[in-house]
Amino acid sequence: MRRNRLRRTRIARAGAVAAAAALVATGCGGSADTSRTSDSSWPPTGGRGSCAVTKQPDVPATMRDGVVLKADVYRPQTTGKVPVILMRTQYGKEEAQIQPSRYQTPDWFASHCYLVVVQDIRGQGASGGTFTEFQNDMNDGYDSVEWAAALSGSNGKVGMYGSSYVGATQWLAAVSTPPHLTTIVPANTASDYYDGWTYEGGEFRLAFVEPWAMGTIGATAALDRGDKATAQQLQRDSGDYTRWLNFRPYQQFPPFHPGDPTVAPWFYDWIEHSSRDSFWKQWSIRDRYPNVKVPVLDFEGWYDAFLAGGTQNFSGMVAGGGTPEARANQRLVIGPWDHVGWGRPGANVSAPMLDTLGQVGSSPINDLMLAWYDHFLKGKDDKVSGQPRVDYFLMGANRWKSATAWPLPNTRWTSYYLSGPGGVGLAGRAGALSTDAPKAQQPDTYDYDPLDPVPSAGGHSCCGADSGPQGPYDQYVVEQRSDVLTYTTAPVSSDTEITGPVQLKLWAASTARDTDFTAKLVAVAPDGSSINLNNGIIRTAYRDSLENPSPIDPGKPYQYTIDIWPTSYLVKAGYRIRVEVSSSDYPQFAPNPNTGEPFGRSANTQLATQTIYHDPDHQSALILPIIPAGDNGTETFPIEH
Repeated sequence: MRRNRLRRTRIARAGAVAAAAALVATGCGGSADTSRTSDSSWPPTGGRGSCAVTKQPDVPATMRDGVVLKADVYRPQTTGKVPVILMRTQYGKEEAQIQPSRYQTPDWFASHCYLVVVQDIRGQGASGGTFTEFQNDMNDGYDSVEWAAALSGSNGKVGMYGSSYVGATQWLAAVSTPPHLTTIVPANTASDYYDGWTYEGGEFRLAFVEPWAMGTIGATAALDRGDKATAQQLQRDSGDYTRWLNFRPYQQFPPFHPGDPTVAPWFYDWIEHSSRDSFWKQWSIRDRYPNVKVPVLDFEGWYDAFLAGGTQNFSGMVAGGGTPEARANQRLVIGPWDHVGWGRPGANVSAPMLDTLGQVGSSPINDLMLAWYDHFLKGKDDKVSGQPRVDYFLMGANRWKSATAWPLPNTRWTSYYLSGPGGVGLAGRAGALSTDAPKAQQPDTYDYDPLDPVPSAGGHSCCGADSGPQGPYDQYVVEQRSDVLTYTTAPVSSDTEITGPVQLKLWAASTARDTDFTAKLVAVAPDGSSINLNNGIIRTAYRDSLENPSPIDPGKPYQYTIDIWPTSYLVKAGYRIRVEVSSSDYPQFAPNPNTGEPFGRSANTQLATQTIYHDPDHQSALILPIIPAGDNGTETFPIEH
């Protein structure tokens, strides 16, 4: 059974390559640039500033509890005092997130007359102490900002940068309100470390969490404490991660040595705390926006693992940031990227569509954040801020557009109701999406087997092309399964922009006391090829609350709200819009065992029969953010207002 499931996944990925590439040429608008080069030239050597730079390795900083953290300090040769740019990383200060094709070097930023500090966080790299994910990054972040501000040659203003967990270290520092922190520039990071990081809609984000925890933070923490044998074992296991994705129960996950508190007790804490309880709330960013009193420049990707949290951070800070300056100076950039593929040549992106966009899809992060720092740390009038702003890449048109709010101010929320038989029958698939409310009709049913889950074909996982499912792929193979229902519009009569968060209001029942429902938004080309725009999931016990889950009554219909993560796509005339409905998306999410037992403690599973309703009393509907025709955008990224 497991071999069949993995074979389906490989078939779905392989079959998607040609179809997705074809969709770029025919359906994404604009021409695809196929003249990409390898990343051997990254980072580019041009654009350096006027300052010569020297490096001081392993500069110590003592935290409030006596633990010493180490940083590399890059000093510009200048007589005046200069601002500080600080990165706090768990991925190695020597790497400084330069590859795969991400940031310019610390030396490059320092050449623009900044004092650049790249620090290993506690328990990682050269730094002392014991590593525990999230645990120390508020206090250590505060202390490190204030230490950096007091370095010789500093003018006392500190900005921060970095992606993924290195984005989290910025937010966790910012919510502790260090007085010398002036701005942060996080990328690809979340608003909450339960919802949208470790779990989503109450379900465990399997393909991200396990490989990432094994191959990076688990292995490097073992090296830091001198346990080379465990580090090597974790590196081997992460190299064969598909072997472990199917292991149950999670509380006995062998690679992390259950029962040995020195290896990865934090992983088992994540499993034990499967609801958004006080364990997770102690670090939540979205609960603490009033504490953040600095401007924020945030970068996200349409297929990134933390996109939803990034958009929430922007809108949350605009509404509730701690100062008028902070609320007015929020800027969000969303591009055609997955977690580590930022449109760079040869950056090892997950999906061919993203790798063929050309220069228009390349992230402007280095130039824009340098202009941002020049404005907020040096006082230059670079016209990079002054009011809330969203810059977003409209896929399907391959152009950049800008707005003043998220969701976009001119959004027309439009309901498309599910109707007709969404499953395979004598007439094939006849499930429809229409703005007309449904009439009396029979519900659809399918069986969900946790031992044979629907394979992931793209998505918004993490972290690299060879691990979590990311990016756009053709969905043909997935849509042939009997446990995947599809509902599709008629061909649209004119080009239609969909930009913003999406929801599926789904009426459904199950024979289980706890199960999952999934939804995927898909664009369908005239030739029948279909591409995923984004997806979402809800664990039924979490339908009303992420904090207080409760079982459902078998056989009883409930209305579920499935948050399909945001997208931006121009659906061209003649194309159709589709939603897929199912109960699994593996390995992006852990398959729900349908038993209602506490999460992660058992390997038991059972079959569930799912019923999807779409009638006058149960109006299941896809809610789309339609943007009226108007601004066509630009072919180059607009750095200035």
